[in-house]
Amino acid sequence: MSIEKIVAKQYRDKVNQAVKQFGDFSMHPQEGWLRTVRNALGMSGTQLAKRLGVTKSRVSKAEQDEPSGSVTLKTMQSMAEAMDCKFVYAVVPNNDVEAIIKQRAKEKARLQVKAASTHMALEAQSLNKEQLEYEIQRIAAQIVDKMPSDFWNDE
Repeated sequence: MSIEKIVAKQYRDKVNQAVKQFGDFSMHPQEGWLRTVRNALGMSGTQLAKRLGVTKSRVSKAEQDEPSGSVTLKTMQSMAEAMDCKFVYAVVPNNDVEAIIKQRAKEKARLQVKAASTHMALEAQSLNKEQLEYEIQRIAAQIVDKMPSDFWNDE
């Protein structure tokens, strides 16, 4: 196995671990995590502001900005730390990485087979459905194995 494939596998394993750990975690409090955790701790906005060394209005602004996604990661982290919490940031795929890659490869293979089968039909050499599906699977496996540089390009 090449170094590139080993590194790619390490990345995939790390992301798949996140999928297993956080995949079902889609709950997001309507008022945002900052205000929700602060209230759960029984901490006032003034108390949090004092711990951060900022004004109460700055805390209020961050709490208002969070649900819309306009608060910075740095602000989220500093506010979490001031509440003796950990700020966790992750991009978690909906499926494991291999499934996403296989699906993309199958889409690309389907496009290739469709283009080829159009030409073959014009020459009266078209494949039946079973043969087409076999070719799609075969080409998709080759695409996954080679992972060409244009893999994620949209044609």
